[in-house]
Amino acid sequence: MGVSDFLRSLFHFVDSFLNFLLARCHLSANGEYGWKSLDRKTGKLMREQQPLTKKLKLILLFNPLTEWIDTTHLMRLWIHNKSIRKGEEEGTPASHSQIKTFVDTYGINMDDFEPSDIEKYKTFEDFFVRAHRPGARPIHDPDDPASAVVVADSRVVTYDSVTETKKLWIKGTDFTITNLVMDTQLGAHFADAAVASFRLSPQDYHRYHSPVTGTVKAFRSVPGDYYQVDPIALQSAVNILTSNARSYLVIETEHFGDVLFVAIGATNVGTVRIHEKLQQPGSKVKKGDEIGYFQFGGSSIIVAFQKGAIKFDQDLLDLSKQKIQVSVEVGMSLGKANPLKKKVT
Repeated sequence: MGVSDFLRSLFHFVDSFLNFLLARCHLSANGEYGWKSLDRKTGKLMREQQPLTKKLKLILLFNPLTEWIDTTHLMRLWIHNKSIRKGEEEGTPASHSQIKTFVDTYGINMDDFEPSDIEKYKTFEDFFVRAHRPGARPIHDPDDPASAVVVADSRVVTYDSVTETKKLWIKGTDFTITNLVMDTQLGAHFADAAVASFRLSPQDYHRYHSPVTGTVKAFRSVPGDYYQVDPIALQSAVNILTSNARSYLVIETEHFGDVLFVAIGATNVGTVRIHEKLQQPGSKVKKGDEIGYFQFGGSSIIVAFQKGAIKFDQDLLDLSKQKIQVSVEVGMSLGKANPLKKKVT
């Protein structure tokens, strides 16, 4: 057996052993083992619901030894192949049986969705991309183009610069806007941008919405891997966000200048999909409009504003500096535009 085969076998063994061990221990599948978060609606500080198996796997996979192993790209290949298989399984009729357990485990309020009856979903994949019922997520100041809104039911951190983002949250050595979009000119356009980083867990609603009102200026899809986007992974030296598959839009606005919206796939995400009509430059979009969706798995969204263009809401900034995520919903306030003279043009 060669080194490559040995390492792939090792990853598979660790994964299988943890699943077996924790199943035998009967540990809570939906315990609060995740990163610390504050629920913006209730003001309650808690840890995110996350299976203990996932927590332990993340600790094992994202550490200095594994980061060194990753230089061989074998870990990312193993995760990629496993993600593809999982996505295929969730698209089969047999996967329908998982829906009720999933809803009960994570306490999902199906009254927020349409259809609300889980029997209406033929596969787990259909359920995963479920849509909100009209009115379930009100849009903050819908007629004010100078305010920006939350793009997904998720956990968010916000920072006034890429420099601060790298210092406190995203530790991958290659994280820059240029590397994120694979475009030197566009990267320079968003030099030291203000960043809102949204992270979605598998139990979340997985459609995403525009943060601003404006006109689509550019669209691009970038192939890549399917790493976890959990905070443990983001704060490792593995370059998660600049390695994963992603698609992005540049939206031109009156009050914020250009805004960059990047949807990033993660473990078990088979597709990062931007609606076809919004892939065309010149398309109009209003804040709160649906932009696209992720298929099964955790995922992440980066929204970048040109330097000086936005004043993020103070509660988000204060908690982010403490490395506490804020649990938010689509349409909540994200921030307000700064005066035009303060923006990069």
